[in-house]
Amino acid sequence: MHGVGVGRGIAAGKALRMPEKLTPPTDAPHGGDGDEEANRASEALAAVAQELHERGEVVGGEAQDVLQAASLMAQDPALADDVSSRIRAGVNAEYAVQEGFGQFKQMLVALGGYMAERATDLDDVAQRVIARLRGVPAPGVPESDEPFVLVARDLAPADTATLDLDKVLALVTQDGGPTSHTAILARAKSITAIVGVPGLLDAVSDGQGIIADARTGEVTLDPSDREIAAALAERSRRSEAASAPITPGALADGTQVQLLANLGRPEEAAEAVKLGAEGVGLFRTEFLFLDAKEPPSVEWQTEQYTAMLSAFEGKKVVVRVLDAGADKPLSFLNDADEENPALGLRGIRALEKNENILRDQLKALAQADAATNADLWVMAPMIANAEETEYFVGIGREYGLKTVGAMAEVPSIAVLADQVMRHADFVSIGTNDLTQYTFAADRMLGTVAQFQDPWHPAVLRLIERLGDAGAALDTPVGVCGEAAADPALAVVLVGLGVTSLSMSPAALADVRAELLTVTMEEARERAAKALQATSARAAREAVL
Repeated sequence: MHGVGVGRGIAAGKALRMPEKLTPPTDAPHGGDGDEEANRASEALAAVAQELHERGEVVGGEAQDVLQAASLMAQDPALADDVSSRIRAGVNAEYAVQEGFGQFKQMLVALGGYMAERATDLDDVAQRVIARLRGVPAPGVPESDEPFVLVARDLAPADTATLDLDKVLALVTQDGGPTSHTAILARAKSITAIVGVPGLLDAVSDGQGIIADARTGEVTLDPSDREIAAALAERSRRSEAASAPITPGALADGTQVQLLANLGRPEEAAEAVKLGAEGVGLFRTEFLFLDAKEPPSVEWQTEQYTAMLSAFEGKKVVVRVLDAGADKPLSFLNDADEENPALGLRGIRALEKNENILRDQLKALAQADAATNADLWVMAPMIANAEETEYFVGIGREYGLKTVGAMAEVPSIAVLADQVMRHADFVSIGTNDLTQYTFAADRMLGTVAQFQDPWHPAVLRLIERLGDAGAALDTPVGVCGEAAADPALAVVLVGLGVTSLSMSPAALADVRAELLTVTMEEARERAAKALQATSARAAREAVL
């Protein structure tokens, strides 16, 4: 069986299946005092919110962001009011929670993009609240005295973020793709994982022998003793390679490839340095904006950017200006409803309409740059053509920023790569969005998850165009999407002309080890094979 591997780990053991969800509640009337039943629901919502918040504080990092977002859902006043009104209309608390969360989920799915991603977490929150009302344990990772390979339809963020890594050898899920929460959190925690395995649940039972090889995406059931021994030997070899001394990213022939970190908050910098990041390839600035009622001040922004740059003295730090818009609505940026937010007023489009917000951010970045010794690079999201590139670079120059570039997420920027490179100091490819826009398939929707694979030759050919244009004009081309954290794909990207790779810090060791196994000539050969394939799976198999 095959799916999409996360990282390059391999695991062998006994399978243990994730328990099924709770049985759905009925719409029977509560038969008691409506206020008491509403209070019971309110207490359950508050308890679940607190539990998720506390879990987030324990695990930290990207997992904390995901868990705290789930906690906020349980505290949403509108949702709580909806549940209470249903109870006072006569239905029991469990059913009111199920229906209230279900309605909110439909609303978020309809919004698409970032909000649709949040919708997938609502099911888990609702299950936890219903379990609390019933006085039973919430569905979650099963307990075992022995290590096991966890098999599931998919995992809720709260489960993935708090896995016992002494017991869980690997994750294998039937649903999800390379940009799902399960994949992202597994990568952040260095968990061997394979996602999106068709027919998995029909084929696997508790206690069944299983090998999960993330590098190839292959799942082997009922393996022989020889296959198990080979898998354990390979696991040991890969572990030794990943734990080798930290050195700058390079190929076997000495060709340098910068290995950078994707970060979302200044406090994540120390861990990234510890894991060998040579700098920051993507610093997301949304944390300053998404919970604000009005744009943050220049002074506050300057303080935050200075903290980040100070952690990387003398090293490259690529900052992305605000990436928000219709799919991440901000009242002070763009709160207008759009029928298709993923294709709406977002990224540089929204910033151009609100140039004061863009200018304040660039001014703060310039002040932080002047106060530190990091090598600051600044880029804008969703650049589509040379005109938008010239616009953004021009404003950056006004504030004295030395290195100003563009994110390549829209296919048109690859088609016009030679024009864009004449204005941009660098280009950084966001493979998550580039993939979804190449296939017109929202990366947050499970119904089109089969298209969310950056291994597809259609995506790789766009990256090749950008790499070729960068080489012709001596313009650096990086990748900061999830594709950079896939060790085998990282080699292909370098073969396509990519000069730096930015990823979750936990993925750095695997990628560093993989790059050291090939020369530039071999990387180009693998890239050529992938380009000639007819599907993502065929490209992966041709390289591996």
